[in-house]
Amino acid sequence: MFTRPSRTPRLALQVLVLLAVLVGGIWLGGHPSWLPASLRGTFTDDSNGQLVNEALNIITHDYYRPLNRSNLLNKGMSAMVASLNDPYSHYYAPAAYQSFLDESNPHLSGIGIDVLPDPRGLLVVDVFPRSPAARAGLQHDDVIVKVGSVSLQGRSTNFASSLIRGRAGTQVMLTVLRGHQLRRISIVRENLVVPVASSRIVTYHGIKIGYVQLTAFTEGSGAEVRSNVEQVLHAGARALILDLRENGGGLLDEAVNVASIFIPDGTIVSTAGRSQPRQVYLAQGGAIPTSIPMVVLVDRDTASAAEIVTGALQDRGRANVVGTRTYGKGVFQEIEPISNGGALDITVGEYFTPNGRNLGGGGVREGSGITPNVYAVDNPRAAGDQALTVAERTVAAEVR
Repeated sequence: MFTRPSRTPRLALQVLVLLAVLVGGIWLGGHPSWLPASLRGTFTDDSNGQLVNEALNIITHDYYRPLNRSNLLNKGMSAMVASLNDPYSHYYAPAAYQSFLDESNPHLSGIGIDVLPDPRGLLVVDVFPRSPAARAGLQHDDVIVKVGSVSLQGRSTNFASSLIRGRAGTQVMLTVLRGHQLRRISIVRENLVVPVASSRIVTYHGIKIGYVQLTAFTEGSGAEVRSNVEQVLHAGARALILDLRENGGGLLDEAVNVASIFIPDGTIVSTAGRSQPRQVYLAQGGAIPTSIPMVVLVDRDTASAAEIVTGALQDRGRANVVGTRTYGKGVFQEIEPISNGGALDITVGEYFTPNGRNLGGGGVREGSGITPNVYAVDNPRAAGDQALTVAERTVAAEVR
């Protein structure tokens, strides 16, 4: 009688062999230097990654002086992005990315000041109302020269600012130069919301006009603008001026939110990129009455998200634009965090106003921007804000 041998032992042996090969392949793929050069490519297809690692190994091992591998890698990433010849694309090393997040986040622990670099330390250019800095008497044009016992002379702005920021409830001691006099100021840090929008009532020939200024499109700025618009309307404003001068832009979604305060429906902006389909952003609803006349005040530093809002208001016939030609940026960026704690901020597409205009010069080149309906420029040698006066006159003429 013919008897078929059992297949179970043979099948078990085959499974064990396959598992061994798989585990060995995974291990060797993670340790390609253990493989002969002729077999290396069989277990790993990351030839470019291996090439980078090979170069880093040689440089850090053989260069005549010690080098930091992470610093080399960060410089290499920066050079890679710089090779794009794109002024809007950047690589953020981990520390720089954290600083960027701090600057972009309106909720901070600190003392409530805006600063610029100064050879002596930090120049105070703005003190936020009701902030710890304001209560302690810090003033515009003060120069912070020391934080505690640490001199800020010749230090970077990021380093100096990091010493001032800190946990809410903790104390920081500043040495401040005011004119020729040094003074020490003790300030207790608080949780702050950094304002990007402000408003007031101005009067032109007896007509109340709501003046709303927006300095950046950060998270929540749309809600801030809406609150300020409601305040001036409640105070009796019959027309509006939206001041976007020196506003370099920010978040695309916030640009849509701001434009939606004034445009009731329809297209605000559309975008298109190589790796993503064309997308149309529509007004979000809840707009104020279109019977309220308004103008947008712009200048050469009005860019990006600020140009999106300006272009939408102009194209949709919702506002006249007063000022000078805007910057002319026709592309937008996305920030992609990467595994080392840094991030790539790279150009991913172009944007178009409701009428299909791209404000750039093709790709990342600077373009023609937005041409104002009414040209107005400030004369630095004259008193007052001449462009604002033109904006007041322009919008007051539309009040019925």
